[in-house]
Amino acid sequence: MPADHKKTTTRNPARARLGRRLPLALGLLLAGLAGGAQAQSLAELYDAARAYDATYLAARALAESAQYKAEQANALARPTLGLGVSGTHQQSDPPTSHATAPNGQRVQVTGDRVGTTTWQSGLNAKYALYNRANSLTIEQAQRSLSVAQADLETAEQDLIVRVSQAYFDVLAAGDVLTTAKANKAAISEQLASAKRNFEVGTTTITDAREAQARFDLAGAQELAAENDLRVKRVTLDQIVGRLGVEPRPLAVPVALPAIAPLNVEPWVTQADELHPAVRKARLGLEVAQLETGKARAANGVTVDLTGTLGVNNVRGSGAQLPGTTTAGTVGVQMNLPLYTGGYNQNRIKETLVLEEKSRNDLEFARRSVAENTRRAFLGVQSLQAQVKAYEAAETSSKLALEATQLGYKVGVRVNLDVLNAQTQLYTTQRDLAKARYDTVLTGLRLRQASGQLKPEDVAAVNQLLAK
Repeated sequence: MPADHKKTTTRNPARARLGRRLPLALGLLLAGLAGGAQAQSLAELYDAARAYDATYLAARALAESAQYKAEQANALARPTLGLGVSGTHQQSDPPTSHATAPNGQRVQVTGDRVGTTTWQSGLNAKYALYNRANSLTIEQAQRSLSVAQADLETAEQDLIVRVSQAYFDVLAAGDVLTTAKANKAAISEQLASAKRNFEVGTTTITDAREAQARFDLAGAQELAAENDLRVKRVTLDQIVGRLGVEPRPLAVPVALPAIAPLNVEPWVTQADELHPAVRKARLGLEVAQLETGKARAANGVTVDLTGTLGVNNVRGSGAQLPGTTTAGTVGVQMNLPLYTGGYNQNRIKETLVLEEKSRNDLEFARRSVAENTRRAFLGVQSLQAQVKAYEAAETSSKLALEATQLGYKVGVRVNLDVLNAQTQLYTTQRDLAKARYDTVLTGLRLRQASGQLKPEDVAAVNQLLAK
């Protein structure tokens, strides 16, 4: 009896210490999830990415160049003026003749050399009074400018999603590492307790070996989590152009916004009206229709107003009218193609086929956007339900761990039961954090799929982060 009593009293303090230290591991996990001193917000990193990301900057430069290309087309509606200057010199020798000198000899007689220098300068002006093709080209340029703006909007939305994805990937990887460390710390305490209990003879070697196996596995998981976090940090640093970025976590308690509207059809309708891909395809169809109009206009009449103002300066011994003369002309020029070898007719047929292609491209864009919007909407709904389920599972796992720890203290539970309960809680907390991040990200993707994603949405997500 004394020996048995000694074993009992030896076992209980170790389990009591274990019961006191396990909450420390849970506190370590929660601190990791809620940390974030001196961290950067999503809005701050997005602003940094706008000034650094090469893909976005290239799209912005291309959009800016489209403005100048549109101005090139607008020049067709304005007059043109050119200056021309030319100079020529003409020299000639008179024919050679023979004459008889007084002494009776024949001599060669040569006349004076004749040279003339002429300088011409003039202004040439032209203005299209009527040219249907020029008007259609200007309309095409305006729509091409709108296409470039749609491309820039797409690039901006893509940047928002890429920055947000990298941001929350770092947070998720940090949570995985924190979970791995907390799990390893708890298993370490359980391993020490199992070894002590085996030494005093209160448990078998099985408990110690099970705890050792779990501890070794936890070490491997911690190493993998550390490497994954480093990789995720490199990705975020590359996007924003900074080193050692530390994102702010979600504020605790986490309150994710509800999706609105609750029906998918309004999202699809807005996507058909607002999405830059649909808008670009619609503009592409309009450009193709204008191209058909240009091809048909090539068979029509063009009328141009022309004018010249010239100055001629003639000098030289051979000039018949030496001096400076000025002349000007104003005229109207009309052109009508009569036969082009079939070029215009085949050009019209080509543009009609390309117009049909653009019409099918528009339909494909509308269907793709509608499909992606529906998928994103269903994804948000599913993730919101998962978050609620994980929150309930977290509460249940905490209660299960407390009950298992109590059962281990009184001897009705074994070491493996405690290890399994710990692993279940840490896994649930990790999955809950990941589901919350995915919910926020999918919400942004839903707005992107429906063409509504704006920089203001980054500010809205920023309100969910810790201050």
